[in-house]
Amino acid sequence: QVQLVESGGGLVQPGESLRLSCAASGFTLDHYAIGWFRQAPGNDREGVSCISSSGTTYYADSVKGRFTISRDNDKNTVYLQMNSLKPEDTAVYYCAMPESGKECPAVAAEYDYWGQGTQVTVSS
Repeated sequence: QVQLVESGGGLVQPGESLRLSCAASGFTLDHYAIGWFRQAPGNDREGVSCISSSGTTYYADSVKGRFTISRDNDKNTVYLQMNSLKPEDTAVYYCAMPESGKECPAVAAEYDYWGQGTQVTVSS
């Protein structure tokens, strides 16, 4: 059974950092792309970053240079290192996996499995 579990969210001040984790089980992580999404109240879910099975990374323009996605296949975990956090980064963050496999789909609808989300709040 495929399962994705996010952790690492919390309340931080602007300029601080957080590292989110997405622990995967029920499948072989290195065969699949993993994406990170976020959703703020009243907003649509938006793509933040994705890492393909080969390690190619993608970032939304709003987080480029501040966020870094990585994967540890031995630990079956994908990380999202978030630096220089801004209040507009406040959202519930989700990781997701496309059943199609190795590449990063462009839209959320193409991801088949989702975690339960972890809250990130950036506020002074």
